[in-house]
Amino acid sequence: MAAMTEYQTITGSEAVLRDGTIKLHGPAGFEGMRKAGRLAADILDALYDLVKPGVTTGELDDVVRQMTLDGGGVPATLGYRGYTHSCCISLNNVVCHGIPGDKVIREGDILNIDVTPLVDGWHGDSSRMYIAGEIPLRARRLIEVTYECLMIGIDHAKPGARLGDIGAAIQAHAEGHRYGVVREFCGHGLGRIFHDAPEVVHAGRAGTGPELKPGMFFTIEPMINLGKPGVKMLSDGWTAVTRDRSLSAQFEHSIGITETGCEIFTKSAKGLDGPFG
Repeated sequence: MAAMTEYQTITGSEAVLRDGTIKLHGPAGFEGMRKAGRLAADILDALYDLVKPGVTTGELDDVVRQMTLDGGGVPATLGYRGYTHSCCISLNNVVCHGIPGDKVIREGDILNIDVTPLVDGWHGDSSRMYIAGEIPLRARRLIEVTYECLMIGIDHAKPGARLGDIGAAIQAHAEGHRYGVVREFCGHGLGRIFHDAPEVVHAGRAGTGPELKPGMFFTIEPMINLGKPGVKMLSDGWTAVTRDRSLSAQFEHSIGITETGCEIFTKSAKGLDGPFG
């Protein structure tokens, strides 16, 4: 028999623990997530003019850190489990958690930038794809389909649905284009905790998993590979790359389940959160 899902109602600013329960938030939580999500979106919007050949990933990380501080937040990744940077920047065949540094962006590169400002105790977690100059058609199509996967997943996020509905819809769309869906990394609950229950796997079977209820906050962040779905970790303990060295793409939004559907907390006010800004 499957384990029963436990939910916990959060009424205000009381202390919350990473205890395996799925948190259900009220109006104060939605307002906190809107503020954090707005800053995340603004930061990602600003990076479109900065991503270009010749720029280093470390320079972009510096911008993310300063914009987060100027916006009244702190980078949630800075110091998280020993991580020493303000965002993750994943180029080409890096699936996720690429470490910013001296790496120079080159013509034709594709990259994912993942930011999480922590604002007044709430986490705004989001990522987008960026391109440097002209990119191959196969890379462009991968980015487009990955964004479609994100939005298809969000379309299935509504009260009464099951978490498996989201993963099944994403998997069907990606595999319909003969792309690989990464399983080793997934979306997650968040709010006042960075990574919380539930895990949001981007593949699965419809009608399975916890029921979605109003007040649930979580990310949807499909990682889609041009080739096979397999990944491997590099020796730095953070960077995950495709096993077959194929390109990988990812988009991420933080959402909250409402009475009628869901709210995207990290949506760009400028409409720049599509496949190419």
